Amino acid sequence: MKEYNPTWDLDSLFTGGSASQEFRNYLNQIQTEIKQLEEQFITLEAKSDIFSATLTEFIKELEETLFKIREAGAFVSCLSAQDVMDEGAHTLVAECSALSASFNGVLTTFMQKLAEVPETEWQATIQHEALLDIGYVLTEYRNKAQDLLAVEQEVLINDLAVDGYHAWNQMYSTIVGNMKVEIEGEEYSIGQASNLLNSSKRATRKQVFDQLNDEWKEQASLFAQTLNHLAGFRLQMYKHRNWENVLKEPLSMNRMKQETLDAMWTAIANNKQPFVTYLNKKAEQLHLDKLSFYDVDAPITDNVKKVSYTEGANFIIEQFRSFSPKMADFAEQAFEKRWIEAEDRPGKRPGGFCTSFPDSKETRIFMTYSGTASNIATLAHELGHAYHQHIMNDIHGLNQRYAMNVAETASTFAEMIVADAAVEQAETTEEKKALLEEKVSRSVAFFMNIHARFIFELNFYKEREKGFVSPAKLNELMVEAQKEAYQDSLNEYDPYFWASKLHFHITGTPFYNFPYTFGYLFSLGIYARAKEQGEGFEDDYIALLEDTGRMSVEELAMKHLQIDLTKPDFWEGAIELCIEDVEAFLKL
Repeated sequence: MKEYNPTWDLDSLFTGGSASQEFRNYLNQIQTEIKQLEEQFITLEAKSDIFSATLTEFIKELEETLFKIREAGAFVSCLSAQDVMDEGAHTLVAECSALSASFNGVLTTFMQKLAEVPETEWQATIQHEALLDIGYVLTEYRNKAQDLLAVEQEVLINDLAVDGYHAWNQMYSTIVGNMKVEIEGEEYSIGQASNLLNSSKRATRKQVFDQLNDEWKEQASLFAQTLNHLAGFRLQMYKHRNWENVLKEPLSMNRMKQETLDAMWTAIANNKQPFVTYLNKKAEQLHLDKLSFYDVDAPITDNVKKVSYTEGANFIIEQFRSFSPKMADFAEQAFEKRWIEAEDRPGKRPGGFCTSFPDSKETRIFMTYSGTASNIATLAHELGHAYHQHIMNDIHGLNQRYAMNVAETASTFAEMIVADAAVEQAETTEEKKALLEEKVSRSVAFFMNIHARFIFELNFYKEREKGFVSPAKLNELMVEAQKEAYQDSLNEYDPYFWASKLHFHITGTPFYNFPYTFGYLFSLGIYARAKEQGEGFEDDYIALLEDTGRMSVEELAMKHLQIDLTKPDFWEGAIELCIEDVEAFLKL
């Protein structure tokens, strides 16, 4: 069996890490291109007879610079994730943020220029042969501009955000990267310690949970500042734009309607009892009256074998091949070319991600692999993201910016393939029970944990509108949200989850929660269709992925699955598939 290396190769992108002269030259090139784009506005006259031609040329330049901006940001995110003590990487993060702000200023001005075009002329413009394929995105830009402030004010917001809004996110990451936890005489990073929460020993889980919470408590005043100022920035920006609903931006970014979001959460809220029954049964299996927060993801048995990185890789490739040979070939390439950083070592940031290098047409995956079934599922999840971008590489750059909710669809679909196969191929009843339980626990994560995050953020923003929210109040809001989401089925909650969860402190995407649940349930619909279609599914799946960046999710679902996402039927049906897993587990 060929051995796969669990460390990634970044030198094939830019040699020299954070000190790379090659990367320095690349950043200088981006700066030059942004200036050239600014100068091109002089020739981009909204009412000119040759508007379509000049617009086409400008978009070509815009696309090339957009690719480079994303490439640079991805490289820096990889550097800072692989070594949280890399000071050079921290400097580059700030530099890339400044470049992104400059580019976003150009983009904002461009959107405003599109908004100036009279409606009749606009309809004629987007029928131009070179623009027809990107008509949806250009119209989206135009509509967004009509929702914004004057261009000078929006550019100013972008510029001030670099050392304001985005800086709070960077400060959070720096503090967490420097935090250490001592457990039984050994020092762990936050990421390493978090992995111990999956221990089969309850005493270990409790000790780690308590010690982590002590650390979060010690830093709570700093993280409360971060969270309050991020939300305060957003609320002020929304106020000046006359946006009254805090969900307006995340819904727009995810190209979905409020009715769709409401239908999804309503269906989940009405179908939680089977998952409460599961949690109670799990408590019984663990000889507890009720689960604590740190027990929810605990394994119910020690009798599940650990799997090496190479074995896990081959299992994923094999299962992908049963659904999509092209996806399997891509995964094999990712392992062979070392696009994955999975080594279990200190100094890495916690969590996992997949990032795209559109200029190089490559991706990189970051995680910490320790041989568990959960690790294999995470790896498959991130490979699903990577394959999605791989499919998008050959379409227009403006159509590649798909939203987070459909991004989570591709990743969760890939994860589901592997999780189902693991259950089916279990060698013993005990192993099957453990793997099935892990599958059900993912439903609990999407229907309860993610729901708690959503409820918390909604309530937090209501409080923030009144003024600064103290750490004590944040704890209270978090526990209230967890009790509601888990139907008060636990006996101990995690009050500092607002501090420990990176997603609350990310600036690029507000409400970094509901898209996960959307992606999970939407992928179930796709998975069911895949099992029905068999061999003919692959091409249909690729066609769906290619459309994810150029239509709303409601249009995407209607075109490819013939379903109406604003109605509860689809969501109820998808949840029913998850309930079947619960029933199978309870029988075992």
